[in-house]
Formats: sequence, C-alpha cells, structure tokens
Amino acid sequence: MSHLNGESLNIENKNIEKLVELFPEVNTDGKVDFEKLKQILGEYVDDSDERYRFVWNGKGEALRLSQTPSTGTLRPAKEESKNWDETENLYIEGDNLEVLKLLQKSYFNKVKMIYIDPPYNTGGDFVYKDNFKDNIQNYKKITGQVDSEGNATTTNREYSGRYHTDWLNMMYSRLRLARNLLKDDGVIFISIDDNEVTNLKKVCDEIFGEINFITQITVLCNPRGRSQDKYFATNHEYILVYSKSELPVGAFSIAKDESQIEKEYPEIDNKNNKYRLLELRNTHRDFGKHNRPNLYFPIYYHPESHRLSLENKQGYIAIYPIWNDGYKGCWTWDRKKVANDIEHLEVRKVNENWKVYRKNYAEGSVKMLKTIFTENSYFTDRGQAAISDLFDTRFKIFESPKSVSLIKQLIQTSSDNNDIILDFFAGSSTTAHAVMNLNIKDGGNRKFIMIQLPEETDEGSEASKAGYETIAELGKERIRRAGEKVKAELKEKYDSASEEEQKVMKHPDELDIGFKLFKLDSSNIKEWNPGKYENVQEAIEDALTPYVPSRTEEDVVYEMMLKMGLDLTYPVEEIDIKGKTIYSIGYGFLMICLADNIDIAVAEKMIEIKDENNQQEFRAIFRDEGFSSDTDKTNVKETLRSAGLAEESFITL
Repeated sequence: MSHLNGESLNIENKNIEKLVELFPEVNTDGKVDFEKLKQILGEYVDDSDERYRFVWNGKGEALRLSQTPSTGTLRPAKEESKNWDETENLYIEGDNLEVLKLLQKSYFNKVKMIYIDPPYNTGGDFVYKDNFKDNIQNYKKITGQVDSEGNATTTNREYSGRYHTDWLNMMYSRLRLARNLLKDDGVIFISIDDNEVTNLKKVCDEIFGEINFITQITVLCNPRGRSQDKYFATNHEYILVYSKSELPVGAFSIAKDESQIEKEYPEIDNKNNKYRLLELRNTHRDFGKHNRPNLYFPIYYHPESHRLSLENKQGYIAIYPIWNDGYKGCWTWDRKKVANDIEHLEVRKVNENWKVYRKNYAEGSVKMLKTIFTENSYFTDRGQAAISDLFDTRFKIFESPKSVSLIKQLIQTSSDNNDIILDFFAGSSTTAHAVMNLNIKDGGNRKFIMIQLPEETDEGSEASKAGYETIAELGKERIRRAGEKVKAELKEKYDSASEEEQKVMKHPDELDIGFKLFKLDSSNIKEWNPGKYENVQEAIEDALTPYVPSRTEEDVVYEMMLKMGLDLTYPVEEIDIKGKTIYSIGYGFLMICLADNIDIAVAEKMIEIKDENNQQEFRAIFRDEGFSSDTDKTNVKETLRSAGLAEESFITL
C-alpha cells in the first residue's frame, strides 16, 4: 500500500537517482559523496576559479526554485471549456512556473515542440515575480485572489540595478522545467528581441547544451521599422532554436507544396513524374581532381541514341567534370553510384559544351528553411489582422500578436501529425490557432497545451473595453472563435471535394477545436496540521473531511490524476455502485472511490471495470477514512489483490 504526499515530481531527487545510477560508488548512506565524484571524473573536473561561466545575482535561488516540488493542483473548469468530453487540448490558467512543475509527471518527455514568446525586457512593469517560499500564495497575490491591494506587479526599471537579473531569474527556472517535458527529439523556439538575445542564448547553452543549439532565426516583423527608436528603425526580431538532444541532418526539412513543385520541377518523364535537372559536376571549386581523384573519371555519351556508359564504346564521346576555364573538377557521384543510377542521368549541350545532369524528382522533395524570414505573411500586422478579424474589430484588442503563419511554419518544421505542442506564455493563443490551422492543412491530430497567467488587461485597453478582464479570458475566446472559423473553412473545402478526395481528407467533425480548461490553485486536500487547532479533537474531526471547503470530488480526482502522472485529457467515467461513485480513468487504468463506507461491492465493481477494458494492471485510490473499519479496508485490499492489484497500487489519501 502507498500513500500520496501531494507533491509534484521531485526533480532534485530524480537527478540524484540518475547520478547514482551512473556512479553507484558515490552513494554514501543515501547522500552524494562529491569528493568521490571528483575522483571518478578526474581530469574532467575544473577546480580553477578562472573559468568561463555565466552567473548573475539570484541564479542559485532560481535553480532551487525550479527544483522545489509544488503542492498545488489544477482544478477543472468544465463550464468554461469547449468540447470537454472529446477534446485532447488543454488550456491552463496559472503561473507557468508552478504549472510546469505540476505537469512534470504527466508530460515528462512527451512534448515534441515548445514555442514561447516571453515578455521582452523593456525595463517596464514586470509581472512574473517568483517567491521561493510559497509560489502558490505569491500567484494568488499577483492575480488579486487574496490580497485586497490587487495586482502585485513589480517594476523592473533599468536604473534598479536588476534590469537583467529579474528577467534571467524568471526565464532560467522555467526553461529548466520546460526541457524536462521535451521528448528526446523535441525542439524549443523562443521569440526574443535585442535586449536579452545575448543573455538568453547563454542561458539556453547552459540548459540545453551548446551542441544542441540549432540556429538563430531573424524575422522581418515590421518592414516600416519603429520610428520611435533612438538610432535605427528596428524592424526585426529573433527566434532562438534549441533541441533537447543532437538531431540528424535534415531534421527541420519539410515537404514542398504544390506551387513550389510546379515552379521548381519543370521536366516530366514518360511515367508522368515531375523532375528537375541538377548538374552532376560538383559546383564548388574547393573540390576537384587534385583532392577528389576518385571522383574524376569520364562518363561516355552517344549523341544519337542518348545512351550513357562508363565504358568507351564506338560512337561515344567522353565527358569529364571540367570547368569552362579548363579547371579539372569532380563529379558528386562515384563510379559505383553512376553505374547503379545511370538511367537517372541526362546529357545536354550548353554553349557548345556537353554537361551531365542528374534527375531530381519532385516526389518526396523537401525544402530547408533559411535563417532569415522575410515573407510578408510573417509580419506582425498579419498577426494583428488575424485576431482583429476574429473579434470583428478594427482596433488592437491585443498588442503585437505573432503571425499565425509564422508559428504554423515552425510547428510544421518540427513536429509530426500526432505530437503535443506547448506554449507556456500563451498570450492571445496564436499557437493554438496555428495548431488547428495546420491540422486542417495536413490532416494532422496535433494537440496543444496553452499556459497563461490570468494577468489583468490594461484599464482602458480595447480588450478591457470589450469585456476581457484578463489576457487568459481573451486567449480562451480566441481559441473558441478560431476553432469555429477553421472548422468552417475545412467544411467548405470538404463539401466541394470529390468522393475520392474526401477519402484522404480529415472530416470536419474529426477536427479537435476544443480545450479542457484547468486553473491553478492550492491543493484540494487539507494539510494534517494539528498545531493550527485549539485542541486535538478539533483536528481529528477536521481530518474526517479531508477536502478543502468548496472543493468537489471531481477536483480531487483530477489532482490524483496529476499526482499519479496521468494525461489530463484521459477519459473519466463516473460509475454508480449502490450510491457510491467510482471514477474510472483511462478505461480502468486508474479507479478512484472517495465515498464513505467502502465495501467489497466497490472492489468487485472495480474488478469488473478492469476486466471489461482488458486492463492488465490497474491502480485504485481511496480515502483513508472512507473505510468503516480496518477489517473492511483489509477485505477490499485483498479482493483487489486477488485480481492482480500490486501492493504499491493500493493507494490511500
């Protein structure tokens, strides 16, 4: 039997376990012997004071904060959600630091792509201020839930001396947690401007490793430039790209669309396949006969029959990889490759010179993105137009939203059809909009997780005038509206398609345009703290009702799912057995009964649910005080054990 402690994944303990697994000899009575570890690592340990490192005031505390488990929870809000019972998308309101901690068990190593557009460090108001002792309480103060003085934002003025450090402390802890959620081949994209791009790269080099730096993209976002700038009119931003581990060459290449293929592949063979001709001669002067002698040889060609050969035959002419000025170059293929694929070669005469080309077919062709994005569909005003169109307004209801096309391109480049996409600075939910849009384009089933602090909209802003009191409210409404819009577009396309085309298209009803909404809060379970009561009897009576007042059984169920490491989108079925409710999660993988007077009938029903769903293993959770006696508890436990329940899978609160 096991007992839940109510904490999120303890990352510090997890890291120590990995360390001891690699070096078991450093484990001394449950502690890490660092002197022994230094001896083992030998020459790889740098004891000198003069070494390259990136430090700032508060970095150590930010590190500890990221490793401190959260005792908070995420409470379901069905009434504000969309398509609760069908959707696999999540929208979470709360401080992203605490939410990222809470997601560690359920989504560890499961997210394929993260995109974030964090607040840029302009030296102005700065809302993300963390509290090392109690970040849940701090979150409630920030959002005005407990502090009558309202929003506890802090200023981050440049002259405060903490202009960079406050921003770095905020980003450092969150990025460390975010990395844990990425799959081994996962990728993170971070939008940033000139103020912190240098520091952000140093932080990411430390967290993700310099070897996993992919690129720094420059995005032309405002072709007119900012006229209020001091020296130059800034018209660009950056996107830093890192992977969790080293990726294979071409990992970010994507298939070319039809318009590109039509333009770039003008030739058609006798099987109606599109192709283009690429010169077989290596076009780099650095490579030639002098350093690639095995790639310098004649290819023989018959001008009348158009046949090619590696053998010198009558009527054939020899073609060498020689430049127009006589420089002896080399082929890109060796003799073996030419012999195997000679039917894919073609010879043409150019300016009285014979040249050998290879056929490059359109099928399966991919393109590699450039590091400078200049497409007008990526401009910020396109992002502004998209959200204004959704809300039917000519005013800026959200300041400088990213272009949907920009985020869609990043997602397409780095994810597959069934991957999870995370944005923990969700803002106006452009990322969610882009996910749904891309799923229409390629028939994918990507899921999104949006995390946004319910930060108040500025008084007098267009969002505030429209009735959106927080950025989170605006973001949720955008998903609702964008979802209906993309579904309508897909339906129009589907209805006008032929039956054959419809067979390979996603049906409009299959498109996931919903989201399950959860809100960060303190735990639903009361702390066992006799010291806060006037007498022990009062403490015992309070313990008999272990839930925080106003919390529901459903709140507790989802907290258990979170603490057990289950996906929050798993189906939850309520089953009644003699007036007691059994919650079956994931088709019987986890079953929870929080009723009083639990008996054998509950255990037998759980076994029935398990068998109906062909579950090989399952878990069961009960309240400690839900059993009338120790005998009832033992009987229920033994009945479940006879059906295959493991000792550690019988869990009590």
